[in-house]
Amino acid sequence: VQLQASGGGLVQAGGSLRLSCAVSGRTFSSYVLAWFRQAPGKEREFVAAISWSGGSTSYADSVKGRFTISRDKAKNSAYLQMTSLKPEDTAVYYCAAGPLVHLTSSSSFYDYWGQGTLVTVSS
Repeated sequence: VQLQASGGGLVQAGGSLRLSCAVSGRTFSSYVLAWFRQAPGKEREFVAAISWSGGSTSYADSVKGRFTISRDKAKNSAYLQMTSLKPEDTAVYYCAAGPLVHLTSSSSFYDYWGQGTLVTVSS
């Protein structure tokens, strides 16, 4: 499985961005795609996850109500719509996938990772 993240950039606080994650290669009948982020000097943290088959979602408390994860099966792509962005959302955002049945926020369960895309939110 190959993942290609894109869509990062510089945005002012309160603005919006949409990240994309293109999925290619071998896939599984049941898998979960997630977004993680890592800010400078901090640990990588979970942002959101979606079940590829059923579409159920999960979010970190810090982004609930502001971020929306979705997927387009026809395009083999997942998205992270980010609104009301804050300076603390500044990070490199990674998409990850794993042959999972249940959503999980633990990065150790995701076997495949994209290269990351930088989101910078200015105050």
